[in-house]
Amino acid sequence: MLNNIVWLVFDSARYDAFMAARTPAIDSIGPTERRFSYASWTAPSHYAFMMGLPPHANEPRMLAADVHRRDLALWQRRIGDEAHRISFADFAPSLSLPAFLRSIGYRAEAYVSLPVLNPHTPIAQHFDHFELMPTHNDLAAIVARLRFSREPQFIFVNAGETHYPYALPHEGPNDLPRIPGVHGVWRDLDDFLNNAGDAARPSSGDAIRFDTESLRPLWQKQVACIEYLDGVVADLIEKAPPNTWFIITADHGELFGEGGYFGHGPVIHEKVFEVFFVEGKNPRIAEATNIDHDQAVIMARLRKLGYA
Repeated sequence: MLNNIVWLVFDSARYDAFMAARTPAIDSIGPTERRFSYASWTAPSHYAFMMGLPPHANEPRMLAADVHRRDLALWQRRIGDEAHRISFADFAPSLSLPAFLRSIGYRAEAYVSLPVLNPHTPIAQHFDHFELMPTHNDLAAIVARLRFSREPQFIFVNAGETHYPYALPHEGPNDLPRIPGVHGVWRDLDDFLNNAGDAARPSSGDAIRFDTESLRPLWQKQVACIEYLDGVVADLIEKAPPNTWFIITADHGELFGEGGYFGHGPVIHEKVFEVFFVEGKNPRIAEATNIDHDQAVIMARLRKLGYA
């Protein structure tokens, strides 16, 4: 039986912000690993995801080809069906994860929050359904849309709450930290989100102070956004069938004054490439197994009494 696969990306979520956050729902899925993105901004990192390559472990004394071969082979465990033996050749020539999964019977869906990932981009290829959501920061609305069926599904989700300006669905300008040169971004948000460069731009007037002390409130706001998203993940865990494999990670990190930078994109810095990575089977599988066990015990007792 093929697992459902849900791959959830917290856009721009820093590794240390995730580690500082309280995330009981995500923790129930599996241990947190420190990994590294293949790219420093949204579009190219998602292209790597669509090749079936999650963030890597940055292992020394390893050939790149061996890392890729091994990482692609890990999809064997994720799909959960030994009848489909996976090798690098299964991803050729398209090198497309959704194309491969569709070839073995999956329906592939994507729900994204950032406009640099839209149905007209190459990233949208090979999906049965690819949708840019009307707002950039409402994972709960995406979860409400999801429908699971008997058909195995690959569901890819990009969540924007953790992306600049680190805003939750119910929040407005007055809820954001007042940072000189940054506060007021709501006025320019539409222009910012349509900027393919994906780099943080200051609002007119004040200049940003590119130091960690000044930008610390934004890091703290991202932590709060991660904690909010964990609550949405808890709802998703309850909604998804027990045979669901979850992958939860970030596409890249974010800089809050380190090295004189703010944001991500055209930047080479460890904190931009450093991300968290969690994967595992739906934790409700244990609950379902216990229910199956209880039912088996009940049926055995009924048979012993001559009722079944």
